[in-house]
Amino acid sequence: AQVARARQMLDFVRAVRADPWASAAEKIAALQAIEGLSLSRTTIEQILAQSNESWGRVEAETITVTDLAMRREIRDTNLAESRARTPALVGTDLNDAQVQVVSAIATALTVPNSFYDEAATNTAREQARAAVKDVMRTYEAGQVIVFEGTLVTEQDLETLKNLDLLSSRLEWTSYLGNSLLAILITVIVIGYVRQFEPELEKQPRQQLLFILLALGLTLIAQVTVPGRTVLPYLLPSAALPILITAMVGPGLAALTALLLGVLIGTLAGGSLELATYTCVGSLVAVLALGRAERLSTFFRAGLYCALANIAVIMVFRLSSNNTDLLGIATLMASGIAVGLISATLGLGGLFTMGSLFDFTTTLQLLELARPTHPLLNQLLMQSTGTYHHTLMVANLAEQAAERIGANAQLARVGALYHDVGKIARPYMFVENQIGRDNVHERLDPLTSSEILTSHVKDGIELARRYRLPSRVRAFIPEHHGTMRVSFLYQKAIEQAGGDASLVDESAFRYPGPKPQSKETALLMLADGCEATVRANRPQNQEELAQTIQHIIDARLTDGQLDECPLTLRDLKTIRASFIHTLQGVFHPRIQYPEPKRTLKTAIEQRIVKEQNDQARERHQPAN
Repeated sequence: AQVARARQMLDFVRAVRADPWASAAEKIAALQAIEGLSLSRTTIEQILAQSNESWGRVEAETITVTDLAMRREIRDTNLAESRARTPALVGTDLNDAQVQVVSAIATALTVPNSFYDEAATNTAREQARAAVKDVMRTYEAGQVIVFEGTLVTEQDLETLKNLDLLSSRLEWTSYLGNSLLAILITVIVIGYVRQFEPELEKQPRQQLLFILLALGLTLIAQVTVPGRTVLPYLLPSAALPILITAMVGPGLAALTALLLGVLIGTLAGGSLELATYTCVGSLVAVLALGRAERLSTFFRAGLYCALANIAVIMVFRLSSNNTDLLGIATLMASGIAVGLISATLGLGGLFTMGSLFDFTTTLQLLELARPTHPLLNQLLMQSTGTYHHTLMVANLAEQAAERIGANAQLARVGALYHDVGKIARPYMFVENQIGRDNVHERLDPLTSSEILTSHVKDGIELARRYRLPSRVRAFIPEHHGTMRVSFLYQKAIEQAGGDASLVDESAFRYPGPKPQSKETALLMLADGCEATVRANRPQNQEELAQTIQHIIDARLTDGQLDECPLTLRDLKTIRASFIHTLQGVFHPRIQYPEPKRTLKTAIEQRIVKEQNDQARERHQPAN
């Protein structure tokens, strides 16, 4: 068909070439209008420029090339490839112009000659399938289909598929068991927090952080633990206890380590080895981290965690007479990697999540306690008396906090910043008025009270400006609670003629709130005791003890300690600590008498005086 079409096209071209009446433009237009043959203007000009003899060779070669091209199998999927090969069929005895014309016409005439027959294909497939006999294989109960570590063949896959062993099957009993485990872990954690970490219960952002971390670790464990060999040993489960140790304390972290061991052991199908591996490594990391006061403790915790992981692996592998040295080495390398990765993740999480979720970490407290902190430096330069007062109060609070088991580092840092609001008006406070008149003697009591109590508001603004953690900011309003400025209140009553009903008592009280933690309550007591002892100067230990007891009783009677977790036993310990610390600072000193002048001393002084007078006379110029 294509050869016949080629002959018709070539006959038409010969007629156009031989037309004596048509112009060159008309001939070009006629050749461009040939249906199914899209020729360029250059090719058409070459066709018209050929001599009759040359054109005869082109016609013959075009028929030959078209016949050769169409004898090959051409599908619609490889038409472009077939047309690209067509010019290679042109004979080598033609010149370039003739080759170009033959190639253009023959390529255009090259079309698909083989078409897909879907019905015939399906019929052939069915016939081929029917010609193959079925091969049956049977398996006995308990027979291994494919061993671990061997190459899975198509036959193995077909067997597993037919036996419905490729899809995971979770029965309702499994769901029920996992749900009960989750409920049990949740109840234990909530009970522990309420009993031993009441501060955490008041901080929803921190609770949200731990919930998200626990859920994330559980999801990762759900993916990596069941049915795996090495991946469970690469799960950095110790990172969460390390992070909790640094943010909250070792108690909750140790509980988390135990619960993680139970959880991962359950996910591993009741594996005692994995449960012990997770639990022991995490507990050792928690113990090694301690209070997380230095960066080096994190790497020490990671190292000890790695050693504990290796020990657990060796215990279980040696007890089971496992001689797979390569497998043991792989697991030991995984244990080392887990220790280092867990420490790194814990330290990274401490820096990234601590500020994001407003956690006050030990590293933050150590940084804030440095005297070079800009806010402390500003307090020293602008309010020197207040600065030295805060140092004394910080020592009192820190010593007492250690004795009652409170956070001593937090108590010290909170004491250092509790009076930063006095920077705004330093000379309005008595400790900064050395060598100056007391300005409050010239002010009315209400104005003086507003000035004195305003240092709480000013301190909170400064703390926010310098981005102090919320637990440190809490010391600023809580160290005065809702106490009354008593001496100004009494002065106002005296000016009102002794009628207390004419004086608004609320105007002489601090805004509060009352202390909410042991540390802020300690600061309230330490602040009051230090100021009173400094003012009264007790002469012996009995007077010092009475002064301290009076301050503590006054705070109790006023209800300032009603909202904090301090106990009467704590107050007794605090009183003893304050007495021990303050008596070393404000102890009475011996008044040494002036030295008596002896006769010898008087004579010596007289001789020296006369020698000095004579020397001055010799060097004095004459009048």
